Amino acid sequence: MSVNLNAIAQLRNRRDLPWPSVTDFGRIALNAGAVGLTIHPRPDQRHIRFSDVPELQRLINEEFPDREYNIEGYPTDAFLALAESASPDQITLVPDDPAQATSDHGWDFASKSNYLKPIVARLKAGGHRVALFTDADPELMSLARDTGCDRVELYTGPYGATYADTQAAQREIAKLAATAEAARAAGMGVNAGHDLTVDNLGHLLDAIPFVAEVSIGHAITADALEHGLKGSVLRYRAVCEKPREHT
Repeated sequence: MSVNLNAIAQLRNRRDLPWPSVTDFGRIALNAGAVGLTIHPRPDQRHIRFSDVPELQRLINEEFPDREYNIEGYPTDAFLALAESASPDQITLVPDDPAQATSDHGWDFASKSNYLKPIVARLKAGGHRVALFTDADPELMSLARDTGCDRVELYTGPYGATYADTQAAQREIAKLAATAEAARAAGMGVNAGHDLTVDNLGHLLDAIPFVAEVSIGHAITADALEHGLKGSVLRYRAVCEKPREHT
């Protein structure tokens, strides 16, 4: 489980004050057992600021060298330079327009494959694992593989939106599971993220027990208002660490 710090940064940015400290809350999450931290430095810096990027790098390098640093964003030249400067373990590329409130769709691999291939090659040559954000569609996985990426990140927003409809949730899980199986068959690892909660995460992992990483930010930050960030991380860890049969 990687804790996404965007919501904490957005709360900080409501005032011209240095709290809540993104770095301090990253430390709390890692001390509670999160396997890594995720950030998305957008061009307008509306949550993660560019100055946060090296600070979080130092936190992981100096205090938690066994944990992972994941930086996600749209691969502009400026983003790539910023991400590469931090030497993260993973760079996740998302097809966001800068004006979007949040990531809400995966890559159109059919039209963007030639665009993505040299970027993926550049990042892998620098020693970074590369993940590409994808919609739940098994047919896309062969196209994703052709970009050279190491992993795909399943966009789980449509699944998260089914919180009041059990049948719709089952349909979305089936699509996600089929896509994950296709990704694995194509030789790629599988991450997942967006609108995952302590209530819906377990059902997803039951269906896809080989997920390598889940990235959770909004829900875990909201839960922290009740349980504290440490308590929230421990609750999500309990879901992630439940024994499951890997096939």
